[in-house]
Amino acid sequence: MSIITLTTDFGEKDYFAGAVKGAIYSELETAKIVDISHSVSPFHTTEAAYIIKNAYKSFPKGSIHIIGIDSELTPENEHMAVLLDEHYFICANNGILSLLALEIKPEKIVEINIHNNVQTNFPVLDVFVKVACHLARGGTLEVIGKTIPELKFLKQFEPIINTEKNQIVGHVLYIDNYGNVVTNISRKLFESIGKGRKFSMQARSVNFDTIYNGYSGWINFEVEKEKRGEEDGKKLAVFNSAGYIELAIYKSNPTTVGSASSLFGLEHRDTVSINFE
Repeated sequence: MSIITLTTDFGEKDYFAGAVKGAIYSELETAKIVDISHSVSPFHTTEAAYIIKNAYKSFPKGSIHIIGIDSELTPENEHMAVLLDEHYFICANNGILSLLALEIKPEKIVEINIHNNVQTNFPVLDVFVKVACHLARGGTLEVIGKTIPELKFLKQFEPIINTEKNQIVGHVLYIDNYGNVVTNISRKLFESIGKGRKFSMQARSVNFDTIYNGYSGWINFEVEKEKRGEEDGKKLAVFNSAGYIELAIYKSNPTTVGSASSLFGLEHRDTVSINFE
């Protein structure tokens, strides 16, 4: 039996997430449901894209991922089911899968067409659940939709590289629970353009000339602890576990020492530029 995951902006206060789980169990008592997150910022498709991209690959092949973000059906926001990297994704065709499809070409995309048989103003519960349970039973995509050639793409996922290949201009893609700021500049892109050259990275008034491989990468552990100069609140740039450049504060806490987002004054879509010598 396939696992069904849920990623939504429903939060924990309202009944929505619980109702969706109940509807899945009503359709399929043996279902296995995993919550990835219900704390995506409301209608924040790029935030959801980053979360699902870095979570789905930990699940077994054949898993089914319901993404309930900006899912109201309109002529410009169709519903779709996608087979990508041997996983199924059910969501609105609003660019939310752009970050995945930049690296892996979808194997199959269908526009869901079961709406005439469903009365709903809660499509995640009434439509996405039915599609997920159909797939979990071994059903095919063709039964619930018509094949379409491509997904909608959000261009904001791709950094800009100048013609001289000595500058990358990206932006803030995601801000995590620690207030760390994730850019849309991947390590792979940084290394392919930088080719080992010295660089300076700027985000608002903050500058970096070193990117560490981890949050403790700046500490010299060969020196006695008392002489290392360790301090909470040190500014850092790191390659994070998802493979992106992240701006952070060492052992940050948004309520005490502050966070990269608050101390650097960075928000979603703010510019981050890297200039190579």
